[in-house]
Amino acid sequence: MSNPPDQSIYYVPHNSWYPIGAALGIFCLVVGLGTLLNDLKAGTEPSHLLVYTGAIVLAVVLFVWFAKVVEENQQGLANAQLKRSYIWGMSWFIFSEVMFFAAFFGALFYARNLAVAWLGGEGAKAFTGEYLWPEFEAVWPVVNNPDPSVFENPGASMASPGIMNWGSYLPFWNTVILLTSSVTVHFAHTAIKAEARTKFVAWLAITVALAGVFLFLQVEEYVEAYQELGLTLSSGIYGSTFFLLTGFHGFHVTLGAFILLMQLVRASRGHFKAHDCFGFEAASWYWHFVDVVWAGLFIFVYVM
Repeated sequence: MSNPPDQSIYYVPHNSWYPIGAALGIFCLVVGLGTLLNDLKAGTEPSHLLVYTGAIVLAVVLFVWFAKVVEENQQGLANAQLKRSYIWGMSWFIFSEVMFFAAFFGALFYARNLAVAWLGGEGAKAFTGEYLWPEFEAVWPVVNNPDPSVFENPGASMASPGIMNWGSYLPFWNTVILLTSSVTVHFAHTAIKAEARTKFVAWLAITVALAGVFLFLQVEEYVEAYQELGLTLSSGIYGSTFFLLTGFHGFHVTLGAFILLMQLVRASRGHFKAHDCFGFEAASWYWHFVDVVWAGLFIFVYVM
């Protein structure tokens, strides 16, 4: 029987090819995406080979790498010092994501509260827009653009129709679903801390299901925006800020749902204990983060 790892030193795994493989996959993916965008811009036939190759290599490496980390933890090799580094690593990752979305919210604030007012002739940097765009109205959302051949004019915006009409408003139901999923993942956390594994798996499964419903409804929302309202990325500043903020958030929800799904698979195999469940806790932190971001989106993009 092997002795437990020394808790006073930092655990260092054996030499592996994982970092090199991940770097190779990222290199192929980035170069492939750059080449693809250049081909599309030039109007030539784009090649997807390098993109697919990089994505597959990266996915395989990360799967094997994470599986190895889980295996080492199950063997008791992860000591207290290593677990602290996991906590700090996830904390800094979420902080970087906060700054990422802060930049997009900042762009929305600048366009909505400053640039629109200046174009309307208000403020210290007032702009005499009547010479370039006489029909401009300083109201948000901006759904009329000066040159429809460049910036499409949508038929309407995705702004809230009023609280009395939220019963048929998809973003409202998405808000209810995502905030509910934040509660269910908390219940899952409470269950594993109480060593109630059946409840833990059940609440985690409900959370993953709610994430799937959210993504489905967001797809429905995008279909409505494109087909019925004519709202696209080319619909001026409103269209670009709307789809950048909600689209990147949708990507984060997809990533968070996948992470939670992997934790559900692990939980169904008997992983996690009350004193050793950081993999799930990190996933729950991330999920609470995307929930808070959506609450901000609903208030500042849809309602206000």
